[in-house]
Amino acid sequence: MQPFELPDFYMPYPARLNPHVEEARAHAREWADDMGLFEPQQGHHIWDLRDLDRHDYGLLCAYTHPECDSAELNLITDWYVWVFYFDDHFLELYKKTGDMAGAREYLDRLRDFMPIDDLDMPEPTNPVERGLADLWPRTVPAMSTDWRRRFATTTQALLEESRWELANITEDRVANPIEYIEMRRKVGGAPWSANLVEHAANAEIPAELAETRPLRVLRDTFSDAVHLRNDIFSYEREVRDEGENANCILVLERFLGLDTQPAAELVNNVLTSRLQQFETTALTELPLLFAEFGAGPDAQAAVTAYAKGLQDWQSGGHEWHMRSSRYMNQGGQSAARPFVEVLAPTGLGMSALRFPLSPAGVGAIRIKTFAHAPLEAVGPTPMPQIYMPFPLRMNPLVDVARESAVDWARRMGMLDPVAGVLDRSLWSEHDLRNFDFALCSAGLDPDATQPELDLSANWLTWGTYVDDYFPAVFFPTKNVTLAHAQTRRLWEFMPIDPAAVPVAANPIEVGLYDLWQRTTASMSETQRREFRSAVEKFLEACEWEMVNHTLHRIPDPVDYVEMRRQTFGSDLTQALARLSHGNSVPAQVYRTQTVRNLENTAADFAVMLNDLFSYQKETEFEGEFHNAVRVMQNFLECDRDRAITVVNDLMTARMRQFERVVAQELPTLYDEYDLDAAAREILDQRVVELRDWMAGILNWHIVCDRYGERQLVERYRPGHAGAITGATPGLSFLRPTGLGTSAARLTESARARRTTP
Repeated sequence: MQPFELPDFYMPYPARLNPHVEEARAHAREWADDMGLFEPQQGHHIWDLRDLDRHDYGLLCAYTHPECDSAELNLITDWYVWVFYFDDHFLELYKKTGDMAGAREYLDRLRDFMPIDDLDMPEPTNPVERGLADLWPRTVPAMSTDWRRRFATTTQALLEESRWELANITEDRVANPIEYIEMRRKVGGAPWSANLVEHAANAEIPAELAETRPLRVLRDTFSDAVHLRNDIFSYEREVRDEGENANCILVLERFLGLDTQPAAELVNNVLTSRLQQFETTALTELPLLFAEFGAGPDAQAAVTAYAKGLQDWQSGGHEWHMRSSRYMNQGGQSAARPFVEVLAPTGLGMSALRFPLSPAGVGAIRIKTFAHAPLEAVGPTPMPQIYMPFPLRMNPLVDVARESAVDWARRMGMLDPVAGVLDRSLWSEHDLRNFDFALCSAGLDPDATQPELDLSANWLTWGTYVDDYFPAVFFPTKNVTLAHAQTRRLWEFMPIDPAAVPVAANPIEVGLYDLWQRTTASMSETQRREFRSAVEKFLEACEWEMVNHTLHRIPDPVDYVEMRRQTFGSDLTQALARLSHGNSVPAQVYRTQTVRNLENTAADFAVMLNDLFSYQKETEFEGEFHNAVRVMQNFLECDRDRAITVVNDLMTARMRQFERVVAQELPTLYDEYDLDAAAREILDQRVVELRDWMAGILNWHIVCDRYGERQLVERYRPGHAGAITGATPGLSFLRPTGLGTSAARLTESARARRTTP
């Protein structure tokens, strides 16, 4: 029996079949034999001709690339035969045996078969190398150098991140949901498939557009949907038969304590939300992107053909999963559609048109994304026990930084009305002192000098002012164009070379130019560009929130987590830290998954912590729904308390993953890149910085007066403070218990730190 009943899938695009399917099948058999894919490998049976025929990769590619000619279809089919063979080859030789050293050597050699500028490569020693050595020269000459680099990067990620799966199998470890989605994009290969869509559709994305948010979202939502669909169909084979643990159904079973059927239904809901995010981006963001970049007809046609190719892949991939013997695809709701079958076309390639008349099948999940009430009275948030294994360290210079921060905000105009925009000041001095950003900086960087601490507090002040300014100025009018113009104007206050800037028109422009000059004075041009990019991401994320408010759209959990890092300013903070490290650490090390995991786990802990404390402020007083608790309430259809538990569990999982990266992954990285003592010391110091960062942020949220109910009423409803009778309960009840939580047991005496560091 199947372990669960297949859910109703949302698939709005019909599957179409390439007429050259039989030629592709025949060519695949011949090519696989020529490459030696049917030969035993180190005593292991990988494939024979019957395996290849049962899997039917010719049918997969004929469905996913319905319009290309026979030669292109043969090439694409060869790539998919190769990549699935690699997956099974790696499983037999390395995953099942747990041979980490052999896996590393095996994967390292494959890099040599993907040259960018020439076609020189070593002599292949196994079918995987032989296949890649044949495919690479047949594929890359038709594409630009930029595409070659992108394709090599996604292919390398697909191959090398298999070590992540292997390590988890060896440790019998199931990933947390955030980690899983991030890593599945790499090991699952859908970004690699998206590159091949460009090739097959003759629709190469212009280099200047390839890394913009809309194109990233199209690629990522495509990838997530492909992988989540595959997880549903492959659960029985992977989890029950092969002992794999990289499957989203298993992840949610473990993390949320669900049985298999509801976990499968929830994975299908995530799949649906990712498809709908794809549609929203294609319809609303691509036209704006074309206008902003002045994209010509050829560029627009290429991007449009690429998006259509990704849609074809989704519907064709679904049809293939329903037919391939590689997967569980019998029975279920998808097989019982008597009423719709009468109305819909039949025959090969038509199943995508025979959708079920059910909420899931018609994508009704979209409705709850837009149907929510703003300004809901929720009351104070009951705080869970927060896992914080690191001690708080405080900078003794905090008192001077407090006065400096208030003086700086006053000079920047942040305590005054903004002419023609705000008829009253956004903040009062009383508000700013309650926010106490210097206290936050003192915990984030306990060893900073006075100028460094002052600068840190000023950046926190500016970033939070921007975070409050956009909702106050742009949300009421829903003027997306004006918000976009403001963010692009802010870029002008971050010149790479000495240059004249416009006359500042408001406090965020005045403050940014002041901070930019003070921060970048001693930076190289490369460093200034990197730092400017981080600030731009923060500002673009503010626009993303603005667009969602205009659409009244609560983002899905995946989109939310990834963009929330930017709205919180995590990239900005991390860029400043990396720039302070000098050049001792090779740039490619910072781009490794290990370092990204180190920084992303810390960032996710911090942003979800902020969401817990700011939930009442945002939900009840601001009508803000960019909050992890609100996102989980909406997606899981649960109450506030259940959503708080899920968010806290995610925080704990990310914190424990941070600890695992430090204990296990960093030492391996040091050896793999043969880092010298200076580089290792800098990365060890980065670990200390992130520990301080998380402990300092927790302390600030507990001690400051930005989120208390009485302060919220004073700030948002002047004259109504008397409506609250008695003292609002303090946060002294926030006393986590258990191993590793002593640093978080902050009592009312913690408030004394505001005056006594």
